Amino acid sequence: MLRHSTSANMVTKLTWSGVVVGVQPRIRLTRSFDQTSHTYQGFNLRLCGQIDDDDRSFVVALGKGAEEKHAFLVGDRISGVAEPVTAPETEIAEVFKASKLTVVERGNKKAEPPPWTGAVPSLEVYRARGHRRLDAARFASSCTSCIWGCEMAVEMIIDQWNPSKFRWRRETFCYGPKSCALYKAGPKRKVPGRKGMSWTEDDWVDEEATAHRGPDE
Repeated sequence: MLRHSTSANMVTKLTWSGVVVGVQPRIRLTRSFDQTSHTYQGFNLRLCGQIDDDDRSFVVALGKGAEEKHAFLVGDRISGVAEPVTAPETEIAEVFKASKLTVVERGNKKAEPPPWTGAVPSLEVYRARGHRRLDAARFASSCTSCIWGCEMAVEMIIDQWNPSKFRWRRETFCYGPKSCALYKAGPKRKVPGRKGMSWTEDDWVDEEATAHRGPDE
């Protein structure tokens, strides 16, 4: 289990290590009825290994600079320390503020895509490509190792005239080629609004966001 220090002003750093099974963008989505905005925070590392003496899978949040420095890839064996996320609804990761990052051994596993498991592009590339909604079950079964898959923490502002009213949930998206054989859109997403209203995000939203890309881009 994750252990916190007894001091109100200090948090115990957790030691972790494992094999990278996925490197994906760390992006937060804000919804206000039919309006959206993105915050590009860095990258999420999905690992299978040990955290705080517990053997299991877990996710570590990284800043942009950490991934640029170390260029983590699927198959790498790495280690580090990090802090437990203080507001779990705002992150996909379990721990963040990672430090003492070390590549213990570089992996050499290469597989033909999909999924794509090479070097992740910059956050600017993700922003430029745009995304389509991705079925959550398909993401879990086929896309957690893909550089084009993304699970986002989503803040939904229920009343745009009163931003203090909000909820959180998670949504999954695909930034990959539109021709990917693994892709499945899943059900359309509904966004709650004020006074019991809701807005359904129709297919045209995804089509418009990726209209500048060809089927194999």
